[in-house]
Amino acid sequence: MGGRPLAASLLCRVILKSPHHTRDFMSTKAEIPVATDFSAEVQEWIEAFDDVIVSEGPEQGATLLDALRKRARQAGVNPPGELTTPYQNTIPKHEEEPYPGDRALERRVEALIRWNAMAMVHGQNKKDPGIGGHISTYSSLATLLEVGFNHFFHATYGDQPGDFIYFQGHASPGVYARAYLEGRFDEQRLLNFRHELRGVPGLSSYPHPWLMPDFWRFPTVSMGIGPLNAIYQGRFMRYLENRGLIEKTPRKVWAFVGDGETDEVDTVGALSMAPREKLDNLIFVVNCNLQRLDGPVRGNKRIIDELEGVFRGAGWNVIKVIWGGDWDKLFERDHTGLLLKRMEECVDGDFQAYKAKDGAYLRREFFGKYPELLELVKDYSDDELIKLHRGGHDRTKIFNAYKRAVEHTGGPTVILAKTVKGYGLGSTQARNASHQEKKLTDDAIASFVETFKIPIPEDLAKQGKFWKPGPDSPEIQYLQEHRTKLGGSMPRRDVPELNFKAPPLDAFSEWTGGSKGRAVSTTMGFVSILRHLMKDPEIGKLIVPIVPDEGRTFGLESAIRQVGIYAPEGQKYKPHDVDMMLYYREEQNGQILEEGITEAGSMASFTAAGTAYSNYRVPMIPFYMYYSMFGFQRVGDMIWAFADSRGKGFLMGGTAGRTTMLGEGLQLQDGHCHVLASTVPTCLSYDPAYVYELAVILQNGLRRMYEENEPVFYYITMYNEDYAMPEMPKGTGDGIVRGIYKLREAPKGKATVQLFGSGPILNEALTAQWILAERYGVQADVWSVTSYNELRRDALAVERWNRLHPAEPERTPYILTALHGSTGPIIAASDYMKSVPDQLSPWLLNRLVSLGTDGFGRSDNREHLRSHFEVNAESIAAAALSKLARDRKFDAAAAQKAIEDLGINSEKADPAKA
Repeated sequence: MGGRPLAASLLCRVILKSPHHTRDFMSTKAEIPVATDFSAEVQEWIEAFDDVIVSEGPEQGATLLDALRKRARQAGVNPPGELTTPYQNTIPKHEEEPYPGDRALERRVEALIRWNAMAMVHGQNKKDPGIGGHISTYSSLATLLEVGFNHFFHATYGDQPGDFIYFQGHASPGVYARAYLEGRFDEQRLLNFRHELRGVPGLSSYPHPWLMPDFWRFPTVSMGIGPLNAIYQGRFMRYLENRGLIEKTPRKVWAFVGDGETDEVDTVGALSMAPREKLDNLIFVVNCNLQRLDGPVRGNKRIIDELEGVFRGAGWNVIKVIWGGDWDKLFERDHTGLLLKRMEECVDGDFQAYKAKDGAYLRREFFGKYPELLELVKDYSDDELIKLHRGGHDRTKIFNAYKRAVEHTGGPTVILAKTVKGYGLGSTQARNASHQEKKLTDDAIASFVETFKIPIPEDLAKQGKFWKPGPDSPEIQYLQEHRTKLGGSMPRRDVPELNFKAPPLDAFSEWTGGSKGRAVSTTMGFVSILRHLMKDPEIGKLIVPIVPDEGRTFGLESAIRQVGIYAPEGQKYKPHDVDMMLYYREEQNGQILEEGITEAGSMASFTAAGTAYSNYRVPMIPFYMYYSMFGFQRVGDMIWAFADSRGKGFLMGGTAGRTTMLGEGLQLQDGHCHVLASTVPTCLSYDPAYVYELAVILQNGLRRMYEENEPVFYYITMYNEDYAMPEMPKGTGDGIVRGIYKLREAPKGKATVQLFGSGPILNEALTAQWILAERYGVQADVWSVTSYNELRRDALAVERWNRLHPAEPERTPYILTALHGSTGPIIAASDYMKSVPDQLSPWLLNRLVSLGTDGFGRSDNREHLRSHFEVNAESIAAAALSKLARDRKFDAAAAQKAIEDLGINSEKADPAKA
């Protein structure tokens, strides 16, 4: 081999150390050699590469490989992409740092937490069969969490908030058990796990801030929303820092994710955003226990390989923690690489069986394939073999992975930690049924105590009782000292007092005063109000406009020019429209979050902003503008979690309604999101017709959410139909907020029919009022209904109070108070399904006739769409005459003729089924 390896090494060093020579080398056209046996040459290059690593270090080796890859591409050679690495730990043993804690004492603390978590679920299911709870997830996750709690998870950074942790939801018993040892919960609280309705404080099944507002920050058990929200939380943290709204600190966002959870598109759908925005404040820990909830994640594959490829391909720093330290000795003995080869021959179904069975099985099925491997473990007993740890249960391996992740800069990190589902749960360990295990047998409890050397009195262990040593015990002292060093207990949620004053309604006089005959849409009115709010010296900086895409559709050009679009690296290009007044401007401290085509990601930003009042102690005010069809329908689960998080803000459903968004057709026309909004308890939904109504609702929302600190949020529909906006009638403010007010009385005499209108369909009701009066001599009042949902909630609350207080004078729902003195049938029309006004049927009895847009949308203009769905003025007038005829207040034959005269085909297909 002579001096060729040295020559190759020298060539490598030229590439590495001489930019001038590197450019010369790269520009030389490669000559294609005659095909020969290349094995000796390959070996020489490998030896040369080894020489570089030994003498220069791994970083230079990586630089060398990068240079060679570039040269290969320039020479027309496309090297295969390597998104996966060998099935072993990313951090070799010789690079590990010593563990900084007392491993023995930490094992005792962890054992106590394991015991109390198990006892909580086990005991509850013995006394209340079927109450549920989960043991196996925490059993696989315990060490991963404990290393973090003892050494990494900061509750505060000085006077600033600390790290954020998105816990695996099914591991909640372990988090409760730790809080019990810390003294945050007493034994009675643990006894009320999943008992929240017993008159004393309980513990919710999973992380729910709504139910435990001083404890949990983030709801996570709905698979996929935790990881997605964590990514955008890291991004929003940078947004606040770059805008100077919070101090820059080393805080991290940790997301603990189950490997089965990565099947959810929400988990992996936004992975590329984190490296793109260089979110080195973000750390994922994927608990690879090789199971979904009830079986292998990839029985015929290796989930760690798959996830490594996905994350590495997206640009994440990947750290694998596969094998525990007791495997290191075997790797050191194996000089042929056969052990690693055998590992890479196995799939997850194999690895599950190896932990579900005994040491003899492992010896026979794993090591027994090759005689050399049997020789490798000949001095190991079967008991020693089965106790060989996986990396996710080894403190030193985990600590070094966490340390690398915390110190990594320039992008996010994912730690793929291999664990055992149901670790230490005897016959349940690693088995498909482990997720469903709620109780242990007496023998299993005894085995559990022995396996983890749990320091509990024998009599309490037999009874499955909780156990906490005294406050002066080494375990409790150690636990408390480490949490004190890291700033206090976690998780913890608090809401500081916020000095917030909402602008008074007279600050919105420009919009309550009407458009002076100019035709505008409620969307344009909203954008004008938004721009005004962003200029407010007190709250302007707190406004967070969020747009999934097509910001210009919502008329945001002027806002883009005013405050800029957030871009963490600024604007690296010269916009093609830079010579225009309203050019596309991106800034590092930009205020608008333009997310691209991702409603789920936009909702995650809305969640981060809408909970910032608690998480960052800054009352950010998000306005998320989107096509209304793609709100509740597409990301309903995210909205539900937002409510659970006690989030605040404004969801602005743009281009709303099924007949207002002309031309777009079935997929985009929304006629049901107000129905969906009614299902979320803290969502206040409104359907304003005029800009003054919109202004009143927005001012009311700012006051209630931020000044009065109510944990509610608003869903407001906006339209793209232009019409003149009237001035706000005096005395209507309360009715606008509560849901209904009389807009226009009958022009002549006393009304015999009442017309309800919402959104742009209110204008159709006004036209119908004229038709009825001028053509048929029927007088009608017109009412603007801004919120059927709020009217129903008020009526239900009054009805409940009356039911529970039969000896008290009966109260009256607001809808009946508002309608007091009005007579005749009620014709309610909106751009939404009939079930929206139908909510008031119990209180309006047979007076109510609902008109709506049930059915699939169509592509056409507004005139034909409203005629098709029977919500136009003619259909409203005809419905009024028909109802009057049924009530014997109008001639039936005349009503039938009126239907024909108004151009209505009484025999056409029902639009709800068409």
